[in-house]
Amino acid sequence: METQTQAARGRPREFDPEEALGAALNVFWRRGYEGASMAELTEAMGITKPSLYACFGNKESLFRKALDLYERDKLCYMKSALEAPTAKGVAERLLRGSLAIQTGTTDPHGCLGVISTVGCTIQADSIREDVMARRTSSDAALLARLERARDEGDFPDTIEPQALATYLTTVMQGMAVHAGAGMSRELLEQLVDTTLAVWPGK
Repeated sequence: METQTQAARGRPREFDPEEALGAALNVFWRRGYEGASMAELTEAMGITKPSLYACFGNKESLFRKALDLYERDKLCYMKSALEAPTAKGVAERLLRGSLAIQTGTTDPHGCLGVISTVGCTIQADSIREDVMARRTSSDAALLARLERARDEGDFPDTIEPQALATYLTTVMQGMAVHAGAGMSRELLEQLVDTTLAVWPGK
């Protein structure tokens, strides 16, 4: 009876799905969606191609799950940033959180979203659209926070929250590109300090 029950349950997984997904995230982060081959992914994850398909689906599905993990574990500073009491506080938390992720010693440098958007060709339109949809959602949250900051008098009425949000995200995306290209942390810190020094309002 016990033997039949064990057989019914099937064989246990021979790998930890969370660890395997973390390994896949690192490959996508370094190589981009299209640059990451299935051979490279399975080798890094320590699993066979059939096991990858059985647990994660195809490459596109795996990438989406990796994006979820990236947002959960690497971009958690963004929620905290939007809770800062002032617009400048929001900007500082976003810039310094971004800097920490992009210049850390354990993860690839640069931004997974930027790498994937810039590197995708027409064959990966669905990936590009997913990345852009996620970015649109975070951009909308930032805009709403800056609109509230304007209403609270954090910066002059002459400055449009939309323009300020676009400026901030452009700086962060530029930092990601430079970090991925090997710019030193010191120079990126100077960019953060300069951005905060010219930030309008208190």
